[in-house]
Amino acid sequence: MGATDEELVRSIFDACAELSRRSARSVSPDGHLVGSLGEIFAARELDLTLETASNAGFDAIDPHGTRVEIKTTTRSSVSLSAEGTFAERLVVVQLDHDDGTPTIVYDGPAGVAWKLAGPPTKNGQRRLSLSSLRAN
Repeated sequence: MGATDEELVRSIFDACAELSRRSARSVSPDGHLVGSLGEIFAARELDLTLETASNAGFDAIDPHGTRVEIKTTTRSSVSLSAEGTFAERLVVVQLDHDDGTPTIVYDGPAGVAWKLAGPPTKNGQRRLSLSSLRAN
């Protein structure tokens, strides 16, 4: 019998932690890997159908045909595009930075999140704290 999705994710985080110990450099899964892991988790947990990777404007469709954007982080905030989104629904997944345990911290209207986000930074992203999302 094969490993569960959660066990496979945990093994990635364990490998990064071991590399950090061996090299004395911070090694963490981030970027596209973290985003893909969150999308896989959210799709399974929320019965979403994922679009092709790097689809413009949204990541999945829910059973009602609603466009869903999925954001994933290992930190206390997420980055949102300055321009907004084509999605009506936003799902934010937080992966525990030590072992990769996933938690859905927000599942709701996308517009609410963009209204809560800060102004665009130099890189064209807007930061949004998870605590702000949880409060709404």
